[in-house]
Amino acid sequence: MSTISDYAPVGESITQDLVYDYSCRALLGIVWISSFIFGLYILANYASAYFDNDLQRWNEVLPEIYTPGQPAASIGIGLHFVAGGLILLLGALQLIQSIRVSYPVFHRWSGRFYVVVSMIAALGGLSFIAIRGTVGGTVMDIGFSGYGILMFVAAIQTMKHGMQRNFMIHQAWAWRLYALAIGSWLYRMDYGLWLLLTDWVGHKEQFDGWFDNVMSFFFYIPNMIIVELMIRARDRSKNVRIRNAASASMILASVVLVIATWGFARVAWIPAITEWAVG
Repeated sequence: MSTISDYAPVGESITQDLVYDYSCRALLGIVWISSFIFGLYILANYASAYFDNDLQRWNEVLPEIYTPGQPAASIGIGLHFVAGGLILLLGALQLIQSIRVSYPVFHRWSGRFYVVVSMIAALGGLSFIAIRGTVGGTVMDIGFSGYGILMFVAAIQTMKHGMQRNFMIHQAWAWRLYALAIGSWLYRMDYGLWLLLTDWVGHKEQFDGWFDNVMSFFFYIPNMIIVELMIRARDRSKNVRIRNAASASMILASVVLVIATWGFARVAWIPAITEWAVG
């Protein structure tokens, strides 16, 4: 797998370097495995509902996603679901060093497909918000719109700098794009963990409670902070504290995600995928 220090100069202690590199590998590995399973779940749960002509199933997780008689909104959110599932399945492949080095043509073309699908996911979600608005109201509208805009910008910048062969900048934007792409997965993970720990304190049925408002931003802003630490930590000589902070944040995130993935996969994701595959 790719490590964040692919291009970094030698410096600091060997122990710090090993902790940093392996925390990168651990986080990327668990994120990819977990988001891959969740991506299959999204396709099984939402894409299959379209083919089964049962779009009411979309409302089982978030209410009012599907409303009969509003085809434009349904098309927008449908594209968002399908494209979102695809980017979760494909995202980590773009970050694996051995694939980039050994199969550069595959990396370029799969990367272009990944970027286009990311833009479709962003535009699909933004169009739904523009037409219908979110169930949570103004705060959720702002938070989710900001997320969609950031994803679209990151996709454009990733492709732009890749085509211009500005590889360090391209790599940074690719990490940002991936951090945003996993947002839909983290949204469910965060809500599930909150349910287990607090029995829905701060949540309301219409997703406008204080915790719901926090979650309108929390599912992507912390990811971006971690990624910015990782980007700045590529230069080992600049700031040792940044590298140590990045390592600590990645180790903590990895532990939490392993526990949460096991719970969600066992209870919800795997049963839904299995039912879809068998049915």
